[in-house]
Amino acid sequence: MSQPLKVFITGASSGIGAALAAEYARRGAILGLVARRADALAGFRQSHPQSSVSLYPADVRDAEALADAARAFIEAHGLPDIVIANAGVSQGAITGHGDLATFRDVMDTNYFGMVATFEPFAAAMSAARRGTLVGIASVAGVRGLPGSGAYSASKAAALAYLEALRVEMRPFGVSVVTIAPGYIRTPMTDKNPYPMPFLMDVDHFAAKSAEAIARGTPFAIFPWPMRVAAALLRMLPRWLYDRVFERAPRKPRAAADH
Repeated sequence: MSQPLKVFITGASSGIGAALAAEYARRGAILGLVARRADALAGFRQSHPQSSVSLYPADVRDAEALADAARAFIEAHGLPDIVIANAGVSQGAITGHGDLATFRDVMDTNYFGMVATFEPFAAAMSAARRGTLVGIASVAGVRGLPGSGAYSASKAAALAYLEALRVEMRPFGVSVVTIAPGYIRTPMTDKNPYPMPFLMDVDHFAAKSAEAIARGTPFAIFPWPMRVAAALLRMLPRWLYDRVFERAPRKPRAAADH
């Protein structure tokens, strides 16, 4: 009889993270869930009473707290089979408008938070010669989107980091999977005041992602039409990209919300 998967997920209180946690709960996994909102984590455990769920209220910007959570999970359940660095924020920011704090917050969460998530597990996985590290990036990292310089930069950094990590971990038998969502229906995208082509249900996204992770797919984009869109974005010459996106709708600045 096969042992249940052990899965550690950050940003698990809502959106993609909560949907991934629910998907793996349906698959009978032992879960370690990290998020800032302890109440939302507790709500998840209450809604999944038959699942093995360990909760770790923590901010991924706090590397020490993440290391403590990783250590506690390993002591309780052993080395996880899958670690998913999902925690992320999406905030509009524009240079020259006093948004420096927003740029730093987005990068600290979306990029450094990903590195800090993997750090406590990478050496042990390499020694065991098994395991999968999964980073939730974004199609928004393919090109710099106006008004979303902070978010695009953080996801571009994540894409490059995950590619480097994949090559680094390959000799040690550890898989690195990059998942790049397009538009996924979550509380984060509900705030976008512009059309979102190929908008995908978050539960469908979680199921497709879990399948890609199980296969060890190096790089996956969901929904599938965004693979074509991402390829076209990469190929657009700069002069044409600039003209097309100069008047594109933009995410409201985070600072303007306060």
